[in-house]
Amino acid sequence: MVSATCPSPRVEILARSGINTIPKEYVRPEEELKSIGDIFAEEKSIDGPQVPTIDLEAINSDDEETRRKCHEELKQAAMEWGVMHLINHGIPEEVVNRVKIAGREFFELPVEEKEKYANDQAAGNVQGYGSKLANNASGQLEWEDYFFHSVFPEEKRDLSIWPKNPADYIPATSEYAKQIRALATKILSVLSLELGLEQDRLEKEVGGMEDLTLQMKINYYPKCPQPELALGVEAHTDVSALTFILHNMVPGLQLFYKGNWVTAKCVPNSIIMHIGDTVEILSNGRYKSILHRGLVNKEKARVSWAVFCEPPKEKIVLKPLPETVSEAEPPRFPPRTFAQHIEHKLFRKSGDDEDVLDVKKPSDHESA
Repeated sequence: MVSATCPSPRVEILARSGINTIPKEYVRPEEELKSIGDIFAEEKSIDGPQVPTIDLEAINSDDEETRRKCHEELKQAAMEWGVMHLINHGIPEEVVNRVKIAGREFFELPVEEKEKYANDQAAGNVQGYGSKLANNASGQLEWEDYFFHSVFPEEKRDLSIWPKNPADYIPATSEYAKQIRALATKILSVLSLELGLEQDRLEKEVGGMEDLTLQMKINYYPKCPQPELALGVEAHTDVSALTFILHNMVPGLQLFYKGNWVTAKCVPNSIIMHIGDTVEILSNGRYKSILHRGLVNKEKARVSWAVFCEPPKEKIVLKPLPETVSEAEPPRFPPRTFAQHIEHKLFRKSGDDEDVLDVKKPSDHESA
């Protein structure tokens, strides 16, 4: 049985052990269980609101009207939802397939082989292979294992902890990271222009080419014998500026939209993009960082590849940009460094000063 005081075993081992009931540490609180349904049935449903799909083919079009329409749709999705499916995003299918194959093959290795890359969360070493440790009073655990590492800029990587097997892991992931970094610039440019700012303003505010760091987390959600009781990732918002997510076309992501959990469809050849807290703060809440979570199922393992684009921890003070503030729209967020923002979300106490993001669950690196 899992203990709240000991590191959790790999969820993969639990899932393969033949258990029919999950350890109590994985069972969600009663009030949460009411909202956990069958993810496959919910993904097929056409009722209710749907996560927007944004076609980026015209993002840099020479035709002003076509380009303007693309930018407007992206802005509206960022303001209303804070999450969207990106299609025609410009990242070659071959690169996407390689990074997915490499990640899948790593998680198909025996657990003993993966343990060679184990992180040491207690010592503060979060990069590598791991499972979530209980970080709250109830000892709550999530039904996932993961591999986490910095992937860009190249000089900030530690290739010694990257998997050597499969052989294409390092080249495929490196190329994908470069492509995502270029896509992040395109998105930040549009979001800047739509705030009435210079095209490169948001990019500069989150650290620019030198200091914006890309962290990849491959989430592996094994089959769960009681998916109606567990979560792969608990409800949270991303602290990042932007988060880009690939997955293996198994549903699981849910967004808390207008008081209800909405299941994201599996859109072929798309990348899911979240607006993170950082951009929400800089835009004074015009762009939304949406609460989201990950469900599990008993039929298929789910794998997702999340890339978090994060500002430097101490170098920049995050606060609403002056251009987004007025007498009618005062600052909604107090000034904090990125490190302070993370700490505030993780360790805030009830009765603490409440700003907008305080009503949302914290997440260091947890996108579904």
